[in-house]
Amino acid sequence: MTEDMTTDKAMDAATAAKVPALTIRRANAADISRIDDLLYQVAQVHHQGRPDLFKAGAKKYTDDELVGILADDETPVFAAFNDEGTLVGYAFCIFQQHPGSHVLTDIRTLYIDDLCVDERARGLHVGSALYRYVLDFARRSGCYNVTLNVWSCNPSAQAFYEHMGLTPYRIGMEQIL
Repeated sequence: MTEDMTTDKAMDAATAAKVPALTIRRANAADISRIDDLLYQVAQVHHQGRPDLFKAGAKKYTDDELVGILADDETPVFAAFNDEGTLVGYAFCIFQQHPGSHVLTDIRTLYIDDLCVDERARGLHVGSALYRYVLDFARRSGCYNVTLNVWSCNPSAQAFYEHMGLTPYRIGMEQIL
């Protein structure tokens, strides 16, 4: 599917003129090399924010794990490509449901496990396009909601998600000993 960002009604004409056309589709094994690059970028942001928790120079998934994730319909990964065909962002998603739970209703949720835009493409509305694509996919898939976690050491990500319309529904807290 192609997302033409210039048709976004919420965007003014000056901004729209600067936004490249994007193509968003399910990621596949051929995309792993570029996904790896972005996984390292995310890991570095987390390491800089919380070096006590996140290792330097690490990434969240091995290539073998990525092959399995990309092949599984319960863990769809979407990739955004610029007009030159370069992967400039991704959204890792996981379907969640709690059938038979004693306390939770049996809703279907699409959880965004990770959303990243290449640091060279930030500010070009790639993240907004990916997020809107994920929302549309979740609606078509019969989901009740879309959820995600965001680290408090990443205030720009928090601001982005709030701008996209997300609101807190659960807060994680810690006390370092």
